[in-house]
Amino acid sequence: MARGAERDAPRAMATSEHIMALIRRYPALGECCADVEAAFVLLRDVFRSGRTLWICGNGGSAADAEHIAGELLKGFARRRPLSGERARRLGDLASHLQGALPCVPLTGFLSLRTAWLNDCESDYVYAQLVHALGREGDVLLGISTSGHARNVLLALRAARALGLRTAGLTGRAGGAMAALCEVLIRAPAEETPLVQELHQPLYHTLCRMLEDEFFA
Repeated sequence: MARGAERDAPRAMATSEHIMALIRRYPALGECCADVEAAFVLLRDVFRSGRTLWICGNGGSAADAEHIAGELLKGFARRRPLSGERARRLGDLASHLQGALPCVPLTGFLSLRTAWLNDCESDYVYAQLVHALGREGDVLLGISTSGHARNVLLALRAARALGLRTAGLTGRAGGAMAALCEVLIRAPAEETPLVQELHQPLYHTLCRMLEDEFFA
């Protein structure tokens, strides 16, 4: 086995363990495992290249966008002590800070969003933020239980036009998002509350996998 493969083997095993744990807790999510793995690889590659994850959604999905960011911007299931050059530059601050992955929910920006809703066509607010902040090589994760949320669809269109990668979390049907996402995780449910209940274990698993990848 090549040296790089030897180094990556424990991480691959940990990734598989998280997937298996997800299936044990939620057997119905077994059909999502390949897509969770694909989303992990996509986000891993984006973060390795120093790029940013942007997330958008509405209602409960907006809360999920904030929740995902919360798991990635600080320690989730393990400690993330700083080390190396960054810790040296931060000096005594380093012992009070934690490793993080660059992730921004587009559900914030209160002043911009309220001004946009007052002055412009409301469905384009996320697309405006992608245009303003996104850079080629970043990734946009859209969350919509139906897969048809127009503001999320417009944001995904903007992302693709500007060279961002795209991923999505939806319900079983996938909706119009299916044509706009490189990777789409479809929770096996149709009613909005049931889809939302399944989204949380899916993205928690994904966050655990990313944390083990970057902060093992």
